[in-house]
Amino acid sequence: MLRQVLVIDDARDAHDLVANSLRNDEIEVRSAFDGVTGLRMAIEHPPDLILLDVNLPDVDGWDLCELLGVQEATCRTPVIFLTASVDGGSLIRGLDHGAWDYICKPVDPAELRARVRTAIRYGYYLQAEAKRAMVDALTGLWNRRYFDQRLAAELAGCERHGSVLSCIIADIDHFKKLNDVHGHAAGDDVIRVVAGVLRSGCRGEDVASRYGGEEFAILCPDVSGVGAAVLAERLRAAVAAASLMIPGTHVTCSFGVADYAGAGADLVSAADAALYRAKRAGRNRVDYEFVPRPVG
Repeated sequence: MLRQVLVIDDARDAHDLVANSLRNDEIEVRSAFDGVTGLRMAIEHPPDLILLDVNLPDVDGWDLCELLGVQEATCRTPVIFLTASVDGGSLIRGLDHGAWDYICKPVDPAELRARVRTAIRYGYYLQAEAKRAMVDALTGLWNRRYFDQRLAAELAGCERHGSVLSCIIADIDHFKKLNDVHGHAAGDDVIRVVAGVLRSGCRGEDVASRYGGEEFAILCPDVSGVGAAVLAERLRAAVAAASLMIPGTHVTCSFGVADYAGAGADLVSAADAALYRAKRAGRNRVDYEFVPRPVG
């Protein structure tokens, strides 16, 4: 897998030197020649490492480093400053602004390769730890924290660009009774199996999460309420047909569906209301909170 290094420097020879120094490594070098372009490139396609010139023509390198550090897309991306200034005050200032390391100009290719490899390894561990913090330990699905972050981002996209977004909330039917009769270990097994069914039934771009307890939430970007309802019905049938190693227990789920066009920012609340209607109507079914409602 190619690692990506973004070089933000107004001097073309700096880009050439980095590219030549790293040409034998599995690293793709991308180039930005001003700070504004570099910031946009870093946010749109986050690299594994940023090499940042302190003296840029349009923005202050220190300030750009600090700004990169507060963006969700780049807050865990190591930044190495490229600078001709090596005095203690500059070093401290750079570290205070969030820099991981320094490389002094003129750049020594061997030193560059060593520092780049070390920083990329560090960034990889940061990303891995961040991902672990966003994954539910029992099911391997995304957790509530990640779901909430993605929901906020997707809702912002809907507001700005008119994007289509739907939400599915699912709940395992009669789960408390299952726990009481068969124990919590069996309950955990059921949650894992249901999570696996949901994961395998969703698209790669869908965000399937364990919302809490026996409840799951799925964000469906670029899918209308009708399309999400079709997916929910397919998932409902798959859960009902799943083989669970618990004698005398038939596990089912109820589903609620809503879309942004009908619910706006109250998307999750609308899907949750639909879920409770499905529960009251007898469970093991899908209900909808959008207009037009599907027929049948």
